[in-house]
Amino acid sequence: MGKLDNKIALVTGGTGGIGTAICQRLADDGAQIVTTSLNQEKAVMWKDNQNFDSTIIACDVSNYDDCQSLKDKIEKDLGVVDIVVNNAGITRDGSFRKMDADKWSQVITTNLNSVFNVSHQFVNGMTEKGYGRIVNISSINGQKGQFGQTNYSAAKAGIHGFTMALAQEVARKGVTVNTVSPGYIATEMVMAVAEEIRNQIIAQIPIGRLGEPKEIAALVAFLCSDEAGLITGANLAANGGQHMH
Repeated sequence: MGKLDNKIALVTGGTGGIGTAICQRLADDGAQIVTTSLNQEKAVMWKDNQNFDSTIIACDVSNYDDCQSLKDKIEKDLGVVDIVVNNAGITRDGSFRKMDADKWSQVITTNLNSVFNVSHQFVNGMTEKGYGRIVNISSINGQKGQFGQTNYSAAKAGIHGFTMALAQEVARKGVTVNTVSPGYIATEMVMAVAEEIRNQIIAQIPIGRLGEPKEIAALVAFLCSDEAGLITGANLAANGGQHMH
């Protein structure tokens, strides 16, 4: 028996490095996995390379109407969602002086508005059921800021403000809402950075290494479990000591 048997878990952006690890871990714990993707061709290839079953639904999480359609499809085909992991995100880096309005709005819309768009579809079903878990993936840079990331840092900081407010609204209904803020994780994107730059990043991490996607997934899985029922409105940092708050 897995800790999440008979639970339906929606992981947005599940085909990325951290997203894949989260899907895998929740599946290992018994959850039925649903994920979203804009690129269906890539998503099919991704699914064929995983050793767990999943349902992939085309959805632009930055579009509210798309998220409504996502909810309708999941509930029609599978049932009421128990777990939402808001993981989808993009970067459009650049110094503030050179940042244009498109780079700003793309990141705010995809990284922050999506948390509203997705959560808004499923929170009523959770409160009616008397059980639910929402985990929002933020970032170390939402806690400390980062040069060249005013858009990303603002969105990621906003995610935790959302978490704290919603957690208070649904706490008595058996629903928890938490934030996880990863530091630098050894995903394909980070490993593509020049080795010299990567070594400079690692030099700033007290434990002396990058995090592993499975370490973030383990933290998310714990927050989704019954044992984490006391934890809500929290922002759990997983950054190897790079930023202590």
